[in-house]
Amino acid sequence: MYYIGRRIYYEKSTGNVILDTGERSGHVRETTVDEDFASYVALVERVREAVDHIQLEYGQYAQDFAECNGYRIDPETEEIEFSYPDPNEQEQPPVCRKPLSVEVEEAKKAALDAQEAILEVYEMLLGSQT
Repeated sequence: MYYIGRRIYYEKSTGNVILDTGERSGHVRETTVDEDFASYVALVERVREAVDHIQLEYGQYAQDFAECNGYRIDPETEEIEFSYPDPNEQEQPPVCRKPLSVEVEEAKKAALDAQEAILEVYEMLLGSQT
């Protein structure tokens, strides 16, 4: 069985998503970019030089896709950004940001780094008292 992650095509100038091929599994094969441009109407009608794409792993950002209300590609960093609904602010326009799953991992790492720094200071203080 094969597992193929989604390929997201976007406008280079804006980062707006043109096409998301979706994830596929089973008896499938990965298409080439040339095949996609020949078979997807959303790509056939585009100037190829104005379009770029990112390739995600199967299941990558699954939770973010399930919870978001939109996504785009940052044209400068070529990283995916998601917008998430705010239950308290229904009228606000979506604001795109890095995936929450990435933010959570960064926060965990920052907390661990802070704990390690505190432990080092504590050990230094204990060592200076002897």
